[in-house]
Amino acid sequence: MALPLLSPLCLLACRPRGIPGLALLPLVVLPLWAGARCPCQDPALCQPIRHHPDFEVFVFDVGYRTWKFYDWSQITTVVIFGKYDPELMCYAHSHGARVVLKGDIPLKDIIDPTFRASWIAQKVKLAKAQYMDGMNIDIEQEANCFSPEYYALTALVKEATDSFHREIKGSQVTFDVTWSPKCKDRCYNYTGIADACDFLFVMSYDEQSPALSECIAAANAPYKETLTGYDDYIKIGINPEKLVMGIPWYGYDYTCLKLLEDRVCTIPKVPSWRASCGIASGQQVPYKIIMKHVNSSISGSHWDKNQQASYYNYKDSSGHLHQVWYDNPQSISLKAAYIQKHGLRGIGMWHANCLDYSGDAVPKQQTKEMWKVLNPKLR
Repeated sequence: MALPLLSPLCLLACRPRGIPGLALLPLVVLPLWAGARCPCQDPALCQPIRHHPDFEVFVFDVGYRTWKFYDWSQITTVVIFGKYDPELMCYAHSHGARVVLKGDIPLKDIIDPTFRASWIAQKVKLAKAQYMDGMNIDIEQEANCFSPEYYALTALVKEATDSFHREIKGSQVTFDVTWSPKCKDRCYNYTGIADACDFLFVMSYDEQSPALSECIAAANAPYKETLTGYDDYIKIGINPEKLVMGIPWYGYDYTCLKLLEDRVCTIPKVPSWRASCGIASGQQVPYKIIMKHVNSSISGSHWDKNQQASYYNYKDSSGHLHQVWYDNPQSISLKAAYIQKHGLRGIGMWHANCLDYSGDAVPKQQTKEMWKVLNPKLR
């Protein structure tokens, strides 16, 4: 039985004298059991995973202990975005899957090489103490081309990868990138970052398609835009084997200003950091909730041939009309065909907790189909 996890405490480090302007880093106080002894019944499960699979299935877990019901016959990496669970680590290792940390830090802080080194050292220490296998760097902040942040981010990824590889044999460092390298607000050195780390997880969702710029509800990950994003990454010189396709296991619920011909849902302009309308006008909805509501909607599920995605309309208790766009096994399989055709490293999703693991017959089958579509041999 795994020992309980204590909440980490953070103490603020004192600024060293004689070094003006040095950024401060929190000193992480690890759980009492961390590093003391292996929390697994089999001590061998605390050893890092060294095998590198031919096909990557990259899973994000945000908590709620639904991980016991995942399809572990496919999973190769689990990124912990929720509270660390030593039982999950033991279980994943028993199936040969890596368990990695989330890494996020303000870009302005990493310009300082000393701060970068301290942050990386703490992440390595934490990974070792929790018997983990690396880190997934998830930095989703604006940066200008050739700015100090632009160069510092590439340096951070390289230094983190080198440090993890040196300190934890078989470890893995990955980086999350937006759906297209042409996104104007996030100018990163994508080729340099890809070269520096093990691979990139491409977040092919929350895309701003031409339809969204017209302030009408549209797909979260339209087919053409999604695949064009991968074409563009490859065109700038990134090896397809360094790219993992990220798919959404959630959709967007839009409140319509008007619903024209039961198809076109106009949405309000909402100022945001990405666009004046689009995903900022909607609410994220997990696939399990979508599947509960679609059959009782006023329209039933419809298929959009242009965007290769599903949607439905419903009316809320106040009488407002809504349109919900989402991905399902049909839309995912169409995009996933690109993986084998172009030699991508694998597939993953945000996030695994979006499915229904209750065990009831209908949702159980729906959940099974969503996992099944990840496997290129079963599509």
